[in-house]
This record gives sequence, structure tokens and C-alpha cells, in this order.
Amino acid sequence: MKIIQLKNVLATSLLLVGLGSIQLSFAEISIIVNPGNSSNTDAKVMKRIFLGKAKTFSGGGSAIPIELAEGSAVRTTFNGDFLGKTDAQMKSYWGRLVFTGKATAPVQASSDDEMIK
Repeated sequence: MKIIQLKNVLATSLLLVGLGSIQLSFAEISIIVNPGNSSNTDAKVMKRIFLGKAKTFSGGGSAIPIELAEGSAVRTTFNGDFLGKTDAQMKSYWGRLVFTGKATAPVQASSDDEMIK
């Protein structure tokens, strides 16, 4: 896996599954993409995926964001430092998108181990 340093953040890990092959590192937070993806992936693309604004990678492969459960310190750090929103703002944001049918909320993993699987 190729690692690209994007931003300094204090936490453990977040995953993104789809057809990807790039691991983006944020100090202790990582966004891991399936090794089968040959698309060029950067922070801007990852933000669009985690905000429901993109459902595929540039190469056309599907992108399914996975996040830790509500209340996780890692999720709070990721939302604030990477997405620029509080947990409450993200909950409201996703509530609107889901209610209007514009997007499906990220899958929630109950633990770091489940994220890795």
C-alpha cells in the first residue's frame, strides 16, 4: 500500500472500503482503501466521499465510507480535524442527506478491529 501524508491528527484509524489501493495517513489516523483500486486518491477526494458528495473513485470504482460508532474519540477527531465539523454537525448533516434520499450514511463499525476487517 502507498502511504501519503496529508495532515497531522491525533487518533488511531478510519477506513474506507471500495475498490482502492492507497492508504492515506493522518499521523495516527489512516484512511485505508481496498488494494484493488488503481485510482489516484487525495484528501479532497476522501472528504467528498466521507461527506456523501462522491460515491465513486476517479477510476469509477465504488467507495463505501466506514466510520467508528458515535462517541468514539477517533471519530470526533476525524470529523473535527479532517472534515471540519463537530459530531453534532455531522449527525445533522447526514440526517438531512438520508431523509432527502440524496445519500446513504457511512457504515458504522463498533470497534477498530471491525474497521480493519
